[in-house]
Amino acid sequence: MARSGAFWQRLHRWASPPGFYRLSGRWVPWLAAASLALLALGLVWGLLYAPPDARQGNSYRIIYLHVPASFLALAGYYVMAVAGAIHLIWRVKLADMLMSAAAPLGAALTFLALFSGSLWGKPTWGTYWVWDARITSMLVLLFLYLGVMALRQAYASRETAGRACAVLALVGTVNIPIIYKSVDWWYSLHQPATIRLTAAPSMHPDMFKPLLVMIVAFYLFYAWVLILNTRAEILSRERRAAWVRELAEEDVT
Repeated sequence: MARSGAFWQRLHRWASPPGFYRLSGRWVPWLAAASLALLALGLVWGLLYAPPDARQGNSYRIIYLHVPASFLALAGYYVMAVAGAIHLIWRVKLADMLMSAAAPLGAALTFLALFSGSLWGKPTWGTYWVWDARITSMLVLLFLYLGVMALRQAYASRETAGRACAVLALVGTVNIPIIYKSVDWWYSLHQPATIRLTAAPSMHPDMFKPLLVMIVAFYLFYAWVLILNTRAEILSRERRAAWVRELAEEDVT
């Protein structure tokens, strides 16, 4: 019982803005170093050393940006929605800060996925854009991210804005399964998923290994930038708190 109580006490401390800020400061350098190293490795490996595709030639190499960005655009929306649910149910202040920090990062990754996909589409389909089920549902995802960002600015009350954003984020989760299954449910120009949990990847191992490195690198990069955004949000909201003033004094000395 004492051990369980200590765990919940520690968790409660980490879930507070000052506790998270101090703890996350230890993670930032490691996440930065690991993500940048893996990004460099994956890009060099995928763009320069992976073999060309038998049908698409070298144009397929855009997947080393497109696929990881798409993965994180979807996973990041779940992060935002879960944070919104925690804020709605338990009124955890840090969860609202995390949701606010996740929205612009998710929007940027979704835009990167759409932009890189259009570059891939030109040599593959002969056009930069088609109203394909997968592409259209990804565009809806971008609008959802932007909607959460705009909704936060639409209310004078931060608490009201947080609740409204959380509701929109939760409602928007219905779009995520549609994105995942769109190529299976409807006729689609977009190729089926390259990576499935229930089957071996459809790529040659020499192409798949650098892609796997890039996916891991993007997850680490997402965690790094999300923490940085959350720390900035904490300082913005808590700038008048005593612990922030103490932190500033420690930095000065």
